[in-house]
Amino acid sequence: MMRIIGLLSLFIPGVIGAIGIKLMRDSVFLKAQFPFRYLGDSAYVYVLQGFTGLVLAIGGIGFVAGYVFYRDRKRGKVSDRYQNPKK
Repeated sequence: MMRIIGLLSLFIPGVIGAIGIKLMRDSVFLKAQFPFRYLGDSAYVYVLQGFTGLVLAIGGIGFVAGYVFYRDRKRGKVSDRYQNPKK
């Protein structure tokens, strides 16, 4: 059961990061997606969509990267400068 919870805790932010990358890509090609489609047809819609995609991508990828870094630091698989100071 704990493995399923751990898998979901990495899967959900990964999907959020992928959605953010898709939103950024679609704003470059001037295609408004679901929540932004109804805001009109101006350049600000694509800027807002791109910025939202950037926030989602950084958040999702950052969460997964932080989780992997924390796990590796706990197991001692990072370099010495990233290790926790000994108490």
